[in-house]
Amino acid sequence: MEMTFFLRGLIFGFAIAAPVGPIGLLIIQRTLNFGQVIGVASGLGAASADAVYGSIVAFGLTLLSGLLLDLQTWLALVGGVFLCYLGVCTAMATPATTAAQRETHGMLSAYASTFALTLANPPTILIFTAVFASVGLVNVAENRLAAVALVAGVFLGSAAWWLLLSGGVSLLRRFVNATTLRWINWLAGGVIVAFGVLAILRGIGWV
Repeated sequence: MEMTFFLRGLIFGFAIAAPVGPIGLLIIQRTLNFGQVIGVASGLGAASADAVYGSIVAFGLTLLSGLLLDLQTWLALVGGVFLCYLGVCTAMATPATTAAQRETHGMLSAYASTFALTLANPPTILIFTAVFASVGLVNVAENRLAAVALVAGVFLGSAAWWLLLSGGVSLLRRFVNATTLRWINWLAGGVIVAFGVLAILRGIGWV
């Protein structure tokens, strides 16, 4: 039974992580600039946040879930400002010149920033609730082993996507020169800022 929940969690985690949004763009940019190690660390941060939200739903933590949704306006504002800051930093970043520089450029910082950004999106709980409910998993908290297996699957499924993404992007790194990286930084930074502005506008109820 637990294996069934684990496999379902694996599929859900992979599918939820796959759509390319601001986090995906950030991980692509970091992988190109700083190497696969930083890209994977960033992806694990996002996967950890997915596991946190999966835990909230899987273990039936309705009180915490409700609190996060009540705070979603403030979290949207904070997350939007953080996205704008990251976007500007991304656009202004100078591409690293060596593999050593790229792969030692703040693994913990890369992990923490994507973890915080992904966590600053409470509506993700609604996605997990809808997905779990669609296959009758909302009350899985009654079976703790099944809940643990489900959350582990979500984490590993999400992590698998980020590993594939950063690995694929890193293979292209040899074909990208410094000028191209600068353009990629500007493009990725601009898009991330746009996502940040959109989050702020949503937070204040303008969109």
